[in-house]
Amino acid sequence: MSDDEMVEAEGVNMPIRHGMINTDDLVQQDEVPNIEQQAAETLSLPEASREAQEKQEELMRKLELKRRLRSAVVPTDPGEVKALLRQLAEPITLFGEREGERRDRLRKLVASMDPAEQEALQQGRLPLELDDAGPALRREKFYTEGSPALQEARRTLAHKSLQRAADRLAGAKRRRESPDEDERAEAAAMVDSLAQISNQSSEFADERPISACRFSPDGSLLASTSWSGHLKLWSMPACQHQQTIRAHQDRITGLDWHPGWGPQSGSELPALATGASDRCARVWSSTGKLLHDLRGHEERLGRIAFHPLGLHLGTASFDQTWRLWDLATGQCILEQEGHSRAVYALAFQQDGALAATGGLDAIGRVWDLRSGRSIMALEGHVKDILSMDWSPNGYLLASGSNDNTCRIWDMRKRDCTYTLPAHTSLVSQVRFEPSDGHFLVTAGYDNLTKLWDSRGLRLVKTLAGHEGKVMGADVSADSRTIVTAGYDRTIKLWHADDLT
Repeated sequence: MSDDEMVEAEGVNMPIRHGMINTDDLVQQDEVPNIEQQAAETLSLPEASREAQEKQEELMRKLELKRRLRSAVVPTDPGEVKALLRQLAEPITLFGEREGERRDRLRKLVASMDPAEQEALQQGRLPLELDDAGPALRREKFYTEGSPALQEARRTLAHKSLQRAADRLAGAKRRRESPDEDERAEAAAMVDSLAQISNQSSEFADERPISACRFSPDGSLLASTSWSGHLKLWSMPACQHQQTIRAHQDRITGLDWHPGWGPQSGSELPALATGASDRCARVWSSTGKLLHDLRGHEERLGRIAFHPLGLHLGTASFDQTWRLWDLATGQCILEQEGHSRAVYALAFQQDGALAATGGLDAIGRVWDLRSGRSIMALEGHVKDILSMDWSPNGYLLASGSNDNTCRIWDMRKRDCTYTLPAHTSLVSQVRFEPSDGHFLVTAGYDNLTKLWDSRGLRLVKTLAGHEGKVMGADVSADSRTIVTAGYDRTIKLWHADDLT
């Protein structure tokens, strides 16, 4: 065998001199690879080899991610977890997400960051550094330009709501300073009278479950709607059937009276509005004439409500938006997003400045109608929000949920001040007493309606009588009568003779 005999080692011909490999040549080739040759070899790999290589790389990435997850440091305090998610411009909670799941989501986000970003996050410098990397993405505010009609509507709402708020505050101050008016004694007397309330009448209102019931602003009429699509009017206080309107071909889910309606209102003026699963809302006169057929939502509707000024109608929908409609033209002037799931509940503050919406994402939002901003997120319910109502005092908001509770939110404190364990099943309706908000009515799928003292938030009376779920409830304008609507197809009137 010659000294220059060649042997083949791993596909590369290497010379052997005096029986030894020249390792300097081998190291040099490993340190300076031929990139073009490696790429050509990769492209020339058989299909099975390439798939195996990709699987190997994917496995290595997963192992690296697991290693980084184990080493990622995240706080255990729920408030700190939400704060870090907010820094990362991520949702602070997802529908149905528990505290442990939220922390795991943050851990994955932190593990996907490089060490410099992790250090910046811990030191609170992450938003600034991310802004430097992408200022257009981090600082730009997202909005949709409104129409001239919306601009004019907001000007009107701003002017009139400020005047209504000033009148409300002046009235509250006068009552507080007047020696002839003792608001606490009046509230106590009304709450004491609630203990004497009882069922006065019960009527079969339809062949299908009754979905909603509302008193007219003057208390002379009662409206009820059902899953059959019928709208019925009843005279008060005798509760005699007066009129039936075939309002929709599908289930009616929302009902409201126009705040300015009265017995002298003409047949061309709005009196009632209904919303249904057929994705449309309709506005009716007191004679049953269809004034507006409001279409535009892509999914079925939830609750609807007239704005207190009587110029607009709000509708909530399963398409994750709520809309504001101009009653003069029948046109939609605002389509508002903001919920991650269906929007079901909708209520307007009596001043007309604020709107509250509740969704199946368990989140409520308060909107400033004058600017279009979401000014407060109502976080606390763990299941769908199904009903909302504002107190006449302008700063308390009640929300009923599928988690069987009713929460009371104080706009002054920007927080939930009390949680009522109201029912043993979902809360279908919440309603404040309309004159002064002295008591609160909650209705539930446990077949019960409950009356609560709104000052001490203590249970005053439980109304039992329905043989099925209580779908809706309302309080008359004079605060003397309560109506409930049930899955048992009946409407029931509750009254106490000495209720003042």
